[in-house]
Amino acid sequence: MLDAKSLDILFRNARSQNGWLSEPVSDDQLRALYDILQWAPTTMNTQPMRIVFVRSQAGKERLRPALSPGNLDKTMAAPCTAILAWDTRFYENFPRTFPHRPEAKELFSAPGKEQFAHLAAFRNASMQGGYFILAARALGLDCGPMSGFDNAKVDAEFFPDGRFKSNFLCNIGKGDPSKVMQRLPRLGFDEACTLA
Repeated sequence: MLDAKSLDILFRNARSQNGWLSEPVSDDQLRALYDILQWAPTTMNTQPMRIVFVRSQAGKERLRPALSPGNLDKTMAAPCTAILAWDTRFYENFPRTFPHRPEAKELFSAPGKEQFAHLAAFRNASMQGGYFILAARALGLDCGPMSGFDNAKVDAEFFPDGRFKSNFLCNIGKGDPSKVMQRLPRLGFDEACTLA
C-alpha cells in the first residue's frame, strides 16, 4: 500500500492547475510519463490512446483557434499541452498487442461493429487519460486537464486524416501555486456509493 505522502501527491493534495511556472518539460520527462502509463490496463490490451505533446510556440498557435476563452491564456502559457486522443483503428495492433488471440480484431473491425469499436476506444482512451494524470503527478509534474475546446478544430488541425479523434487536453508542467483555485467540496461515500 502506498504511504500517505504518495496518496497526497496523487490525489489528496493534487490540484488542477490554472497557471504555470516557466520551467520546461523535457523529452525525457515525457518519455518517462509514457513509460509508466503504458502498463496500466485496458480492455483486451486495446491501448487506443494517442498523444500529441505541444510545446513549441508554433504548435500552440495551431491549437489557439480551438481553445475556449477560459482556457486560452493558461494553455498558451503552459510548458506543454498534451492532446489526448484515441485511435479509431486501434484493433489493427491486435496481432502484436493481443497475440494469443489475433482474431479478436474481428470483434471491432467487422461490418456493423463501428459503434462498438468507437465506444471501446473512447472508454479505454479515457481510462488511459486518468492514468496519464496519475503518471504525470507521480513524476512531479502538475496537470490541468480540460474539455473546453473545439474537438472538430483540433482534429482538423492535428489529425486531418480522421484516424485519431481528440478526447481532452491536459496542460502539464510546474504549476503556479498562486493560481490554484480554492478546493471545492466532494461528495461523501454515502452520497456517491451504494453497497449491494
